[in-house]
Amino acid sequence: MLIESFFFIAVAVAVGALVQGTTGMGFALIVAPVMGLLEPTLLPITLLALMLPLNAIVAWRERDAIDLRGSSWITLGRVFGTFGGIWVLFWLPLSQLNVLIGLSTIAACLATWMAPVFVPGRCAFVSTGLITGITETATGIGGPPLALVYQHSPVATLRGSVALCFLIGEVISLAVLAAGNHLHAEQFPPLLWLFPPLALGLAASHWARSVLDDARLRRFVLLFAFVSGLLLLAQ
Repeated sequence: MLIESFFFIAVAVAVGALVQGTTGMGFALIVAPVMGLLEPTLLPITLLALMLPLNAIVAWRERDAIDLRGSSWITLGRVFGTFGGIWVLFWLPLSQLNVLIGLSTIAACLATWMAPVFVPGRCAFVSTGLITGITETATGIGGPPLALVYQHSPVATLRGSVALCFLIGEVISLAVLAAGNHLHAEQFPPLLWLFPPLALGLAASHWARSVLDDARLRRFVLLFAFVSGLLLLAQ
């Protein structure tokens, strides 16, 4: 990896960890387009591996506010969606995968931004898990559907529930990707260099939770991700 590429990816990882630790969403939306532009071979394995400790810590921090019922239904849908993501990886070449990442990022931003107020039920949770399983396994991006279904819940519930769903889903995705021979040795060394900026961003989120306005930060994340998706399509 070129030093310039590593610098920009490391900054994206730190910012993504700060944003997701503060609002409950945003890490993959920020990091995946940057990786897709600079080092597409890191997707989705390195991105998924980085999110394991991030979501484990956030889920533990917000454990008292987690919606266990909704998370269970999401996980059920997530299991089936994972195999759809494997199918996408098998049939799409890397260039078209970048297009998929760009389009899914933009679509997720628009959906998250414009969705009306609603109270999710079992069908909404299961379908959210199904969509998340497909998109996260194929591209590393799975947060927007989860943020969408929990967007009108208390912030602590969104942070904790999304983190728990992510954590379980990422373990499932990595296991299925490994079984499908999609794990390669060259995808793991960058993790050693990207864990420090991840830890820095997560540590900063402990302070930012009580200082930053969640609504404004959420709008910033969506705008940043939308522009990143456009850049990925332009490439």
